[in-house]
Amino acid sequence: MKDYIFITGASGIGKTTLANGLLAHYRTTCIEQSMVPEFISRDGVEPMTGELEELTCWENQVAMMKCFHRLGYQNVIASDIDDLRTADIPVVFKGSNFITIKLICSNLEQLREQMKNRPNNGLIDYELQEKMNEKNRKRAPLMNEVELDVTGKSIQEVLEEAIQIIETTPSMLAYEYEKPPKELFYSWVFANGLR
Repeated sequence: MKDYIFITGASGIGKTTLANGLLAHYRTTCIEQSMVPEFISRDGVEPMTGELEELTCWENQVAMMKCFHRLGYQNVIASDIDDLRTADIPVVFKGSNFITIKLICSNLEQLREQMKNRPNNGLIDYELQEKMNEKNRKRAPLMNEVELDVTGKSIQEVLEEAIQIIETTPSMLAYEYEKPPKELFYSWVFANGLR
């Protein structure tokens, strides 16, 4: 059992699909950024910036995850996190039994098809998706992060491999960690030169 399971990767790579599969398998809870209540501003006057919106979403996700864990939930799943926040996970969750599954793909056509067939009809931006995936593939794994290559795999195969990774990979609880530079990550707020 893990305390927390994080799922990261480029848009359309299958993060939500995997999160839903893990939720059904572990019968626990899953927290996505989209679950954060609507908010317009902090005081009804100040305009909401993208940076403040992302910070509010991240802090809410962290608070919800820690609340569920405090109430005894295990294998608390988190997905739909701005990639830039991936570097914060080893800081915020140090000392807990967590794992991050980083989904990568080397087949751009597969990625395009997956994005095109998304059930929520999200934004289809293949150029951005390609840049996000490439940046994600080049970045070395962080503390307690394991890469899962979805290339050529079915939804069931990805789920089974993720479960095996979660159940056989020990998590480091005590470690030294230097947060990598933000240029190694992409961000929907800052775009980090991707657009």
